[in-house]
Amino acid sequence: MTADTITAADIRINARWLIPIEPEAVVLDNQAVIIQGNRIAAVVSQQEADRRFRTRETVDLPSHALMPGLINLHGHAAMSLFRGMADDLPLMSWLNDHIWPAEGAFISEAFIADGTQLAMAEMLRTGTTTFSDMYFFPEIAAQCAHDAGMRAQIAFPLLDFPTPWGTGPEDYLGKGEAFIRDWQDDPYITPAIGPHAPYTVSDAPLKRAIQLSADTGAPIQIHLHETEFEVNEATEKLGQRPVARMAELGLLGPNTQCVHMTQVNDADLETVTTSGAHVIHCPESNLKLASGLCPVQKLMDAGVNVAIGTDGAASNNDLDLFGELRTAAMIAKVVSGDAAALSAHAALTMATLSGARALGRDHELGSLVAGKLADIIAVDLSDPFLQPVYDPISHLVYSNHGRAVSHSWINGVPQLQDGRLTRIDVADLMLRVDGWKERIRNQQAQ
Repeated sequence: MTADTITAADIRINARWLIPIEPEAVVLDNQAVIIQGNRIAAVVSQQEADRRFRTRETVDLPSHALMPGLINLHGHAAMSLFRGMADDLPLMSWLNDHIWPAEGAFISEAFIADGTQLAMAEMLRTGTTTFSDMYFFPEIAAQCAHDAGMRAQIAFPLLDFPTPWGTGPEDYLGKGEAFIRDWQDDPYITPAIGPHAPYTVSDAPLKRAIQLSADTGAPIQIHLHETEFEVNEATEKLGQRPVARMAELGLLGPNTQCVHMTQVNDADLETVTTSGAHVIHCPESNLKLASGLCPVQKLMDAGVNVAIGTDGAASNNDLDLFGELRTAAMIAKVVSGDAAALSAHAALTMATLSGARALGRDHELGSLVAGKLADIIAVDLSDPFLQPVYDPISHLVYSNHGRAVSHSWINGVPQLQDGRLTRIDVADLMLRVDGWKERIRNQQAQ
């Protein structure tokens, strides 16, 4: 080996185990990931890395599993400031009697900035490197994610009624169009369109949203078939199920992300499958609000791409996507009556490559493959609760929790080092969060 055959690179990460996601269900031992700039230059054995590469930095992780960063495909980030505020309530009571009044009282640019930073700190600490957000003041959330160097799809909200961000559909769509234009070329931010749900958005604004998506390429994310009540009410009032209405309007397609989908009959399944729309599964929020159970394995068997999200911390109550994976795998087995449903590797894929596919970015995210963006996490498997290690994939889904994540990189930039966040000042953030807690608690006491 001569000097001119040795390649210079930026970072080398040596790990005991590597789970590339592609190829499927593979665990590689004693591998090295080479990062050059913001991309993965190579995934090779450590012996081959010794021969071929010289890097300015080497990170040794002798008891860790290295894998792609997790993709949290649905949430309301700033609602982290409402965590634990209104628990043990059904969805419509939770929304109408507690969440919407609190939003009316407290939502502001400052609330969104602090709540989004709190959510990002939790997500980065537990292995998420890309998240999707649907909430008010999307321009503020987008700026927070950009400044922190975190990848995000940010969907502007669309509803029929006024909120702190807008006066109605015309206002939302006008601001939303400007939001897409301002952020569409950002390396971290994907602007999207977020009609809240079929029961809160009428046909005319939905048609405008569909046209805006067609004109700009912006994805659409919508809460759909979240509860049996929603589906039954729509059927009684309009004579058709919401999925059928969305298909008739032209909203369902490969650029559409349908969140929740707990109520799926055979006609719904055929419609979603034919459309190419994606389903975003939020198991713990659905359980907590007694919304229902998404038939994940049935959807996947039909060819539907299913990704996963935490929903907001006000209805979860955490943003730990590893915990969500365990719950998803367990639910899938019960719903299908098959203990082999949603295997551990299928669950990991749902939170990585399937999430990237829902974003239309599986060519550059979701697996550890040379040429893809360097969004990577390391999970320390040395703790007693993860011992002994027979199968790292099984442990990551069934035994792990997000606090075992020790390192992460986004675009090749370190975000978490030995469990410490590098881009968010946690101490300062906690002071601001405590201030919001006191204001919200005082208002509730009145």
